[in-house]
Amino acid sequence: MSGNSVFIYSDQFQLYKFSDDHPFNQLRVKLTYDLLRKLHLLDDNQIIPPRIATDEELTLIHDPNYIQAVKLAGKGQLSAEKAQAYGIGTEDTPIFKDMHTASALLVGGTLTAVDHVLTGKATHALSLGGGLHHGFRGKASGFCIYNDSSVAIKYMQEKYGVRVMYVDTDAHHGDGVQWTFYDDPEVCTLSIHETGRYLFPGTGHVNERGHGKGYGYSFNIPVDAFTEDDSWLHAYKQSFLEIADYFKPDVIITQNGADSHYYDPLTHLSSTMKIYREIPKLAHEIAHKYCSGRWIAVGGGGYDIWRVVPRAWSLIWIEMIEKSHNISDIPEEWIKAWQDASPVQLPLKWDDPADLYSPIPRKNEISEKNLHTVMKALQIIRENKQQPNSI
Repeated sequence: MSGNSVFIYSDQFQLYKFSDDHPFNQLRVKLTYDLLRKLHLLDDNQIIPPRIATDEELTLIHDPNYIQAVKLAGKGQLSAEKAQAYGIGTEDTPIFKDMHTASALLVGGTLTAVDHVLTGKATHALSLGGGLHHGFRGKASGFCIYNDSSVAIKYMQEKYGVRVMYVDTDAHHGDGVQWTFYDDPEVCTLSIHETGRYLFPGTGHVNERGHGKGYGYSFNIPVDAFTEDDSWLHAYKQSFLEIADYFKPDVIITQNGADSHYYDPLTHLSSTMKIYREIPKLAHEIAHKYCSGRWIAVGGGGYDIWRVVPRAWSLIWIEMIEKSHNISDIPEEWIKAWQDASPVQLPLKWDDPADLYSPIPRKNEISEKNLHTVMKALQIIRENKQQPNSI
């Protein structure tokens, strides 16, 4: 499973900043980068700077009028009324200076990762600045201005002619990516997320399966609030394995929101670092089984930026370079560097304590419900397998 891996990074990722108190904080990317450097697991020759996506690339997905509105907004030249119509200037997605350039850089980072993998310069690529899965063709949504994953998938299709499997493990449904490719049989989307009953964006129901020629290529597993590790991992492993075997992709792109953790302030799930050890392991395995190793990973949500995201995202890179056996404790040097800035005690270990939270009283009921959801989501695959071959 060995292969060259690249890490797309620039301090300029910090320019994507809504405000000092906004929950979406790209400092988490820098914290992850610094943790890997202090572990001596990220070398200079593995770090690739991102480029800024061109307007032509952005219009693979986004409306030119929307792109122009984002440019004007970042210069203070867009009226509040027009901004609201484009989903910017809202509480979730406020306007900030030079927002077009900052947003296009995140897209360009993901495209840089794509080009390295699909030209054979690298087997795996990680761009943690990306993963903004809520952006739509002509509207910002849920902290996301441009949808880098959607642009990257369309870019891969047009430039490289590949079948793409997109796997989203953010606690929020990957709605922007799903709806973009909802009628496309060459793109398979899988989103495992907290049910939208209590959480934005409220979509991602198990019966959202695609439309037209794309029917049967959209998969959703909405897990119940308070879902714990074992139930979450069963949903992830069962669905990813069966769907990959069904679709047989040429390349995998994973969105790695780290907000399913118990500590996350915006969600209601009860996972621990256990799932973040397993998420990249299976992605790595499946990429080598079906895609000659071609695996692109991006970031996403994650709002406990101190205790959760740096550990979770570091484990993706550590899996890519196959050094998981080399890590033990969190480096003291990293803790000393960041503890004064952190409002919470930084973790000393990679894994969470067994008593992280009190037992969930409805654990069995929640697990049983999730099991039923997985079976329902995968029902279409199993039915297709039972159909006789057409002549």
